[in-house]
Amino acid sequence: MNKTFTEGLGTKGHLTIHKIANGEEELLFDDKNVIVSGFGWALAHLYGKAGSTTVTDYQIDRFQLGFSGSLANQVSSTYELSGPLSSTEEYTTNGDSNLYAVSADAYANGVINGTQSVFAKIPFSKVTKIDERSVRYTIFIDEDSCNNLYRRVVVEGVATTTPMNLNEIALWVKNPLGRPNDASVMAAYRYFSNIRKTSDFGLVFRWTITFG
Repeated sequence: MNKTFTEGLGTKGHLTIHKIANGEEELLFDDKNVIVSGFGWALAHLYGKAGSTTVTDYQIDRFQLGFSGSLANQVSSTYELSGPLSSTEEYTTNGDSNLYAVSADAYANGVINGTQSVFAKIPFSKVTKIDERSVRYTIFIDEDSCNNLYRRVVVEGVATTTPMNLNEIALWVKNPLGRPNDASVMAAYRYFSNIRKTSDFGLVFRWTITFG
């Protein structure tokens, strides 16, 4: 079986999700993730001097959350979330949110998406080397973020409001092509069981990427 570039490098990922309420953490999820082919694509552009000349453009510095995670997406060929959060307001909910959301293009399946996507940034202070081969990305969704999300659906002329549950997440490389407007590339993906996020609790995603 042919391996992707990142599989050949032995790149692996692992994700845990904890719920934080009343100062206590509850483990909700603990499993490996898939390193998608976009990460290898970005690294090949770095090593081959075929992309940006700015090294920080190759950093994983953003993530997306979504509503439509599934086993079908848990493959290396995945390049986008099925149902990503689509606005800054969905991430931040109100002005007290700890998240900083940005809009950027997404480089997906060899094409730059003509419609900008919304990402939330990962602070540099939350990127940690944990051993000689591993880096951990810590993503904190506080009590003021991603709350009570819904989608308005019209069926046969009748509009209904449908509550939406978080169940997928992806890490993204900033801008490996060095475009004036960032064109981000998915690096890793994971779906998980539905979480209906409210202001009653926060979430912590701890995502570890190991090389070799």
